[in-house]
Amino acid sequence: MLDKKIQRHLDLLIDRYPQLLNCKEDIEKAYLILEECYENDHKLLIAGNGGSAADSEHIAGELMKRFKIQRSIPSDFAKKLKEIDQTRGADLANNLERGLMAIPLVAHEALTTAYINDVDGLGVFAQQLYGFARLGDVFLGISTSGNSKNIMSAAVVAKALGIKVVGLTGKDGGELVKMADVTIRVPETETYMIQELHLPVYHCLCLMLEDRFFGA
Repeated sequence: MLDKKIQRHLDLLIDRYPQLLNCKEDIEKAYLILEECYENDHKLLIAGNGGSAADSEHIAGELMKRFKIQRSIPSDFAKKLKEIDQTRGADLANNLERGLMAIPLVAHEALTTAYINDVDGLGVFAQQLYGFARLGDVFLGISTSGNSKNIMSAAVVAKALGIKVVGLTGKDGGELVKMADVTIRVPETETYMIQELHLPVYHCLCLMLEDRFFGA
């Protein structure tokens, strides 16, 4: 069972979006996979297309800096910064925030366009995953249909590397259901309606993780 302070975020999500009740168990499973990842100092790799590409960057933004909770850096690191440069170090000590490492695979334009141009347009996420991923990491594949070819190729690489796969899809789940360790299937079939429910789901996961690692 989840700790009460973590559970409250999931309960609030369901209160606000009761249509997500059937997803509750899978959201909890996805959270536990991510919690284990970050407990062991690993990272999350995220990919999607179109609006889901924007979601990939949005998720990284919530994890790599504060979402709602202050994330002050450790005092020993703040001290080192000030010892190196009294002025800049003091500013950095006040402004830097602890993050949970998350890499949106959609954000590397030079790499992705080079691979698309030189090798394979549908294998770009797979190539990035092969380069970035290490055992203990997690791949989050966002696909409203669950059938996006580049997401599926990345999922195959993830499984071959032995890293866990979390899917975020629409009601059907598509092929990704068979590949992922857990798939959160929001109960919509229209693309924009699926995307409208993806946002509160991943916001909830980010809140849960932040509270776990940076909460009082």
